[in-house]
Amino acid sequence: MLSRAYQKAEALLRFAWRIAIIGALAGCSVLEVQDETAGWTADEFLDEGQKHMAASDWPSAIATYRKMLGRFPYGQNAEQAQLDMAYAYLKNDDRALAVSGADQFIRMHPTHPNVDYAFYLKGLALFRPPEGWIDTLSGVNPASNDIAPIQEAFLAYQELITRFPDSRYTPDARRRLIYIVNVLATHDVQVASYYYGLGADVAAVNRARSVLETYPSSSAVEDALGIMMKAYARMGLADLRDDTARVLRLNFPESRYLN
Repeated sequence: MLSRAYQKAEALLRFAWRIAIIGALAGCSVLEVQDETAGWTADEFLDEGQKHMAASDWPSAIATYRKMLGRFPYGQNAEQAQLDMAYAYLKNDDRALAVSGADQFIRMHPTHPNVDYAFYLKGLALFRPPEGWIDTLSGVNPASNDIAPIQEAFLAYQELITRFPDSRYTPDARRRLIYIVNVLATHDVQVASYYYGLGADVAAVNRARSVLETYPSSSAVEDALGIMMKAYARMGLADLRDDTARVLRLNFPESRYLN
């Protein structure tokens, strides 16, 4: 009886061992099938990533470029992959990662022929104007929101325009910068109006004056002058009120503040 039980146990062990070996081999086979890129070159990775980009398959493009950069972190292909991945992040609405990718490229390759594109991409990722922003500045008012990203976009576009005046991206950056200037100026006017509403006339004047000094060509100049005029009047500074009114009348003869 003992011998027969021993034989059964030994047979079961042999069977279990065979199953374990088959499972291990199957596992190795699965791993080999999953890692299709094991022998890929940097060129092959780049081609695959760009195929995904052309198909607007942003997650697959990002995954391909990340794997590529893990294996081939240096060289022209890696530099192109960094830019492509930042763009893919932008299109995938991962804006923080797009900004981070553009920043990293600028730091690592400050003299690269395509660094102008990195600045442009950074600006795009930091601030997306409302629909129809080229035709009108009415409607949605981004000046009511957090302006820190808009200020960073301003700096990115400004550096692009200053350093690369002949860049293919500079004309569009200029148009976007005009819009951003109006947004920032409008934000400062809102702050000045808030101070005026609190009765903090000196603070209101100072903030409104900063609009005239920093954004003299913005669409918020009329409001800045109007707030200054009202604050001077309430402080009893007639001469300053009248001077401001003259400037306002000269530049905006139909201004509602003159009524």
